[in-house]
Amino acid sequence: MKRGVIDRFEGELAVLEFEDGTHETIKKQQLPQGVVEGDAVLIDGESITIDKTETKRLRDDVEKLMNELFK
Repeated sequence: MKRGVIDRFEGELAVLEFEDGTHETIKKQQLPQGVVEGDAVLIDGESITIDKTETKRLRDDVEKLMNELFK
């Protein structure tokens, strides 16, 4: 199983970034409906699911950093 984050969309493609810093491009249609940039995803063979717990953790981390930056 691989864990990645939706880095960006380029037309009909999605660019995923993985923990080791590598990137992979896949078709948007392969992703779960409603996925957005910044969502964490789990890839298990042909199955791709949104990791809601990791997505929330990542967003909370970014919010914390932004709050510290703009104090």
